Amino acid sequence: MPELPEAETIVRSLQRLVQGRHIVKADFLSRRVSGDSPQALAGRRVVQLRRYGKKILFELDQGLLLVDLRMTGRLLMNHVPGPYTRAVLRLDDGVLLFDDIRQFGSLRILEKEPESAGPDPFEISCERFCDCLRGRSRRLKTTLLDQSFVRGLGNIYADEILFRARLHPMLKTDRLTRPRAAALHEAMRETLAEAIVYRGSSVSDYVDGTGQKGSFQLRHEVYRKQGQPCPICQTAIRRIVVGQRGTHFCPHCQRLR
Repeated sequence: MPELPEAETIVRSLQRLVQGRHIVKADFLSRRVSGDSPQALAGRRVVQLRRYGKKILFELDQGLLLVDLRMTGRLLMNHVPGPYTRAVLRLDDGVLLFDDIRQFGSLRILEKEPESAGPDPFEISCERFCDCLRGRSRRLKTTLLDQSFVRGLGNIYADEILFRARLHPMLKTDRLTRPRAAALHEAMRETLAEAIVYRGSSVSDYVDGTGQKGSFQLRHEVYRKQGQPCPICQTAIRRIVVGQRGTHFCPHCQRLR
């Protein structure tokens, strides 16, 4: 599933290609992709393309188009439509496809930006982050995945962030000292920024808007590395389930204390 770094990379790869362009025609090729009318997009101009958590937001001259990639969604510029193409946006210069093998993704036409999600990881201050953590009593892994806490994190980066901060995924948030909470905030920002530099993690279907894969998966330290030696202490990485999500950590470096 594309997370914040992947969504940011897709946005950056498409901005110069779609910003300022008019949508000449839109077609939704699956009833599951949207409950909105594609005709409502015709004639609208893309003012800005930006990330909203792990989703992608088209700011139009009238309203917004929110793209939720979910598990296997892709936005591809000037590619050939195929059996998994669920929507087509024909611009005045180029064609943008929405491909989705599993059909969990969606396109929504909105009048204003959603308000239900939490703050962006790059925008929330360390002080507010620490206060929000201390005001809860939940497992750290579960909290990081909660989009009302911060928007944009998923399974890959939650595992990598917790390892970088040397925090156990089962640790309760209200047991964190202020310095350890601040270290988690720093690890979150550093991990996400580094992943963006390496254009995201291509562990499954993810590619950017031009069809190029990312390479941050080559720098993963714990995610999907169960049984392999920890890069710090050589202890075997373990896999457990937290909140119904497979979770990877080093039992020595990330002790439950």
